[in-house]
Amino acid sequence: MNVYGYLCLALHAHLPYVRHPEHDSFFEERWLFEAITESYVPILRVLDRLRADAVPARLTLSLSPTLAGMLRDPLLMARYRAHLDRMRRMADREIARTRDDDRFAPTARLYAEMLEEASETAGTEGTDLPAAFADLADAGLLELVTSAATHGYLPLLRAEPTAVRAQVLLGQRCFQATFGRPSAGIWLPECGYYRGLESVLEDAGFRYFFVDSHGIANARPRPRMDLLAPLACPNGVAVFGRDPESSRQVWSRDEGYPGDPWYRDFHRDIGFDLGIEEVRPFLLDGTTRVPTGFKYHRITGQDDDKQPYDRARALERVAAHAEHFVAARRNAVLRLGPGNGPKPILVAPYDAELFGHWWFEGPQFLEAVLRRFDGDGPIATCTPGDYLAMQPTLQRATPSPSSWGEKGFNEFWLNDGNDWIYPHLHAAARRMSELARHFGDSPA
Repeated sequence: MNVYGYLCLALHAHLPYVRHPEHDSFFEERWLFEAITESYVPILRVLDRLRADAVPARLTLSLSPTLAGMLRDPLLMARYRAHLDRMRRMADREIARTRDDDRFAPTARLYAEMLEEASETAGTEGTDLPAAFADLADAGLLELVTSAATHGYLPLLRAEPTAVRAQVLLGQRCFQATFGRPSAGIWLPECGYYRGLESVLEDAGFRYFFVDSHGIANARPRPRMDLLAPLACPNGVAVFGRDPESSRQVWSRDEGYPGDPWYRDFHRDIGFDLGIEEVRPFLLDGTTRVPTGFKYHRITGQDDDKQPYDRARALERVAAHAEHFVAARRNAVLRLGPGNGPKPILVAPYDAELFGHWWFEGPQFLEAVLRRFDGDGPIATCTPGDYLAMQPTLQRATPSPSSWGEKGFNEFWLNDGNDWIYPHLHAAARRMSELARHFGDSPA
């Protein structure tokens, strides 16, 4: 069967810089450790299985410079290994605690298996997770891209143009230092775009970026193919817009797949359910309860009366949801039929941490979706770089200023609750530029 169109699955992996060697431990480091165990390692293992089975999958992954740096930092990775050891001891205790309870014992064993996989993949000295992703890129499963240096929200930094330029150029420089090659694309933080930003992107060597749906829908002149094809900005840098239906099915609180009552509940955790002595290794400052990651209930409903998690039933829902997702994308392409113009592309971007951390079954969903693309049409997976190689001529237009997040412009990032910080951020940006010029190594 001929390929009539394409699906671009793009994951954006980012965490703020949480390295604090001045403390023996730091609470925010847990964000990194949880993301490694629950999202990054499971995604790596999904891609390894697809490679082993020769599945013709293509996935785009953005690794922010702060995250890539932390994943290669000896101190943080040593602390991660210590965290993983503590988690594995807790898993052993949970297996013993639940051994006579058929409702929870299988889930305790599941966590022990997950932690063993994390230990095998990321729990040894010298582990280099970015190198593991690079190996998958070399094998043809991934297209790796970067983001801005510290994930600063560029539309509200534009008052200090040197800060925007530094964010973009350092993002490229960090990617080059990590992977030994430039990044073809960039994930703009929060998909935040303003007119003229494409000139900075071009100077840094980027060929494409992503925006939210209305960044394309409101472009001028009006796009002939709406969201079904990327645009070329006046300087030739390509811009890909998010497909809203793909997003709704995965992100929507009310209609999205992760809200299914058979999936594991994120909020119910033994850190709050068990006696304080039973969770003492996870207490913050010796007294404050925090989530441990050991969660035994499914979403069930809106109240607090949760039923035990049933992994087999959850995986049945994964298969059904993956089939529904792929069928919807296939039908969207088939409705268009073969045309004379560019083949349509549906762009489905998500935060990588959704898969595994927030949505426990997310990695299994991702694998089930990718396995349904067998290379026999009518829709195939591709990356932005793949598409631009196949379709080098695009309609020229200027995207609309936009972002993702509530209401889709700047209001979520600039409002009465946070506007006080921007004068300080702009002052810090000016000071940064002065220091960079003084020391003679300014990317701005």
